[in-house]
Amino acid sequence: MPRLLPARTPAARLLPVFLLAALVLVGGLASPAGAHPMSTSAVLLDVRDDRVEGEVQLPVDRLAVAVDRPLTRESVLGADRTFLKRYTAAHIAALGDESGDRPWAVTLGSGSVRTIDGVAHLVYPLELRPPDGRVTTFRLRYDVIVEELLTHKVVVTVRYDFDRGILKTDDAVTLGVVDFDTESLEVPAGEGSWLRGFATTAALGIEHVGEGADHLLFLLMLLIPAPLVAAGGRWRAAPSARCGIIRVVHVVTAFALGHSLTLALAAAGVIDLPARPVETLIALSIAVSAVHALRPLVARGEVFIATGFGLVHGLAFASLIGDLGLDRGSLVITLLGFNLGIELTQLLVVALMMPSLIVLARTALYPAFRVGVALIGLLFSVSWMLERAALTSSDPFEGIQTWLVEHPLLIAVTVAVLAVVAHRHFQRPAVGQGDRQRPRRAAVRW
Repeated sequence: MPRLLPARTPAARLLPVFLLAALVLVGGLASPAGAHPMSTSAVLLDVRDDRVEGEVQLPVDRLAVAVDRPLTRESVLGADRTFLKRYTAAHIAALGDESGDRPWAVTLGSGSVRTIDGVAHLVYPLELRPPDGRVTTFRLRYDVIVEELLTHKVVVTVRYDFDRGILKTDDAVTLGVVDFDTESLEVPAGEGSWLRGFATTAALGIEHVGEGADHLLFLLMLLIPAPLVAAGGRWRAAPSARCGIIRVVHVVTAFALGHSLTLALAAAGVIDLPARPVETLIALSIAVSAVHALRPLVARGEVFIATGFGLVHGLAFASLIGDLGLDRGSLVITLLGFNLGIELTQLLVVALMMPSLIVLARTALYPAFRVGVALIGLLFSVSWMLERAALTSSDPFEGIQTWLVEHPLLIAVTVAVLAVVAHRHFQRPAVGQGDRQRPRRAAVRW
């Protein structure tokens, strides 16, 4: 067949390759400028019963363009401070659905400079107060920077609203973006109910204990000797399963009373202790309960340990409540909900572990099981104490602890299988048969 087109030279064959390489090169050189993130502003709102608090975050470089001034990190807090605060306040307004034409009072606090996503931002604390003293759904009008810089964006986020169940950063809800075309947004304040806030705080309590390896380990160290009785400075099988159940009830109740008392006092501001010593004491509580599981320290020791160190654990729980910055009116509901979540989690742990422990405790395998688990608890607690006392830089067992906390059902099933196997193959004589030769002075205490 005759050739319809002339043969291509080597240079012609390589031309598309050169063009593609040039495009990639040009694109690669151009990409940094094109992909440079545009600085955005942010408005963060905390909705409370009688006011809305929060903060305004303004990128200094965009603010400089908007006000046509050569702003720097130093000048926004110095020579330009008064002008910028007046300018910002003049471009923020709020109007409630039930406040008629009366605008809300807008107050800005003292500004500061903070680096956010690598960009210097001028940050003002913000307070909006309705004229009738009751926060309901309102419309936020905002055009700081936007009124001059048409491409600028402002992200508006609600980071706290108790009645809507927004209590922490993970729950924050982005309402939308304010720009040149959208100068206002509706903030759905006053919606929801106390019941929703109560349920959210209960879930928070469940999450806090369920993900807290130290709290779970402390509870487990208390449960291990619960099916036993102290006699002659050693642990022995309880005369009946009923005895073990009663002891578990005592332990759980004692721990609940202890942590509830300090949780309430700390959340109300009566007690205020630094976090690091409290966390170190929690690690110590696990060490003491682990030693008690190895050999009884005192009769009914786990009840006293649960009460005493429950007070310490309550201080740790309170630190989370304190971080929420609750209103006085929400505090009681929060404490009740948070406590309910803690107790439900504890009861779930007891329900998962205790039947297996009671069965295991009546077998010859239990002493080895008890000692092994107690030694692991002691090892973890010492590691936590060293880290929290700043004597070591890290916890070498953190990976193992995280894995254990993430697989509670697997652990419960493993212990249950072990209990079944031990019940079938490692039964020991019932109390009264094997203990007939014991001296009468070794009185059983429980």
